[in-house]
Amino acid sequence: MCKHILNAQVAIRSPCCRKWFDCAECHAEQEDHQLLQKFEMIFACKKCKKCFRKDAQEFDESDEYCPHCDNHFVIEAVTPKPVLNFEGEDARKDSRMLRDDRVKQKELRSIFDVEDAPNRLG
Repeated sequence: MCKHILNAQVAIRSPCCRKWFDCAECHAEQEDHQLLQKFEMIFACKKCKKCFRKDAQEFDESDEYCPHCDNHFVIEAVTPKPVLNFEGEDARKDSRMLRDDRVKQKELRSIFDVEDAPNRLG
């Protein structure tokens, strides 16, 4: 999983070291050399696990989809942001911290009530 781009749909094979990365920032963190820029890119779809090549010079709108499973892999890159929240802050969102004070009723095992039986049998 890429920590730089949320919901990354493809892995990209770097042409310099021939390793798979989710984004260029992942390559920069793990390798000690610059990413080699090429126009032909090799992708691996994370949905169907199949590889395919795309030419970046002639990139159309139809090239935004996996040719095998039609998964839309060109999506807007959203970088995750750290957020601090208190657990149980809003009961409408998270009610795990609240105790249920309702009275539990006796579980009836059949339609015949044993406690009321003498009054009904006569």
